[in-house]
Amino acid sequence: MVDYQEQIIKVIEKTLPAVVSIAASKNVELVEEDLMKMGMDPRMFEERLFGEADEKGNVSVAGGSGFIVDSSGIVLANKHVIQDKEAAYKVIIGRDKYDVEIVDRDPLSDIAILKIVGHDGGFPVIKLGTSKNLKLGTCVIAIGNALGEFQNSVSTGIVSGLSRFLSAITDMEGHQQRLRGLIQTDAAINPGNSGGPLINLDGEAIGINAAIVFGAQNIGFAIPIDQARKDLEEIKKYGHIRSPFLGVRYVILNKVAANHFRIPVDHGALIVRERLPGGLAASPAVLPGSAAAEAGIKEHDIILAANDKIITEKETLEDILSECKIGDNLKLKVLRKGKEVDCDIKLEDRAKFS
Repeated sequence: MVDYQEQIIKVIEKTLPAVVSIAASKNVELVEEDLMKMGMDPRMFEERLFGEADEKGNVSVAGGSGFIVDSSGIVLANKHVIQDKEAAYKVIIGRDKYDVEIVDRDPLSDIAILKIVGHDGGFPVIKLGTSKNLKLGTCVIAIGNALGEFQNSVSTGIVSGLSRFLSAITDMEGHQQRLRGLIQTDAAINPGNSGGPLINLDGEAIGINAAIVFGAQNIGFAIPIDQARKDLEEIKKYGHIRSPFLGVRYVILNKVAANHFRIPVDHGALIVRERLPGGLAASPAVLPGSAAAEAGIKEHDIILAANDKIITEKETLEDILSECKIGDNLKLKVLRKGKEVDCDIKLEDRAKFS
């Protein structure tokens, strides 16, 4: 029987060359604008936070991790690691830096797929395992760029929870995304580890490190690798990540929201448009030409249930959509001006409207 310590060392030696650091840089003027939007004085940060600007006036603004899954240079990472569309990103492997292009972002999960450019390939890779039938107590290894400063940091632990749900902040503006089916682990995951692999003792990636609980001890979460595998297959087949799309903007109702909007129900999805500060309309409640528009869904409708599942804070409309496929018929129960109506909607590909 192989000594446990020797097995851990062999797995790390095998997988570490395929783990990358992801560095983001941005023009210092844009960084200052971002800070002012958040009510911060850029002069309070300057070099203490970002370091000196390069010859192009760019400063380092973030760090994260990823791992190579195809020798051509395909990299898996977290969507929140590359969420700033005004930043430039590079992959760092050892002392080498490479430009990358963003192939696609998963709209329903915190997954991004990148491609190293300007190189002929031949990169080391980490084999994808499966997150199905995982058991509590399974030994795992987390690798990443801890705190955006300590490259190739390794921690070990076990799978300490399965099918966890979490709402995580995905950007500096405080936007949140609901993450489902997460793998919980006590392997140390620190800021900067995001996007790195969670590996089993066979040297296979079973998850993508994604989030931690601040203030807790050794509670980290990884996105199951099977979702990323599905995304990779769809890019290969269709050229983009496919996801079912309804075409509405909404807020989930609860008792507080129902009282605020003076609505007679305390559950469901209220269809409302997005607004900018000052009351200016930014986006329509129902996207023109979408499946919802074609079915006659209107602003101020309340979708009470979808496919016979009542919509609540614990099971949102997005949760139900994540279980559907493009082309599926979605049965909606809608409250409109005090009357319930039924709608059947054929789900389309979100990419059609991006």
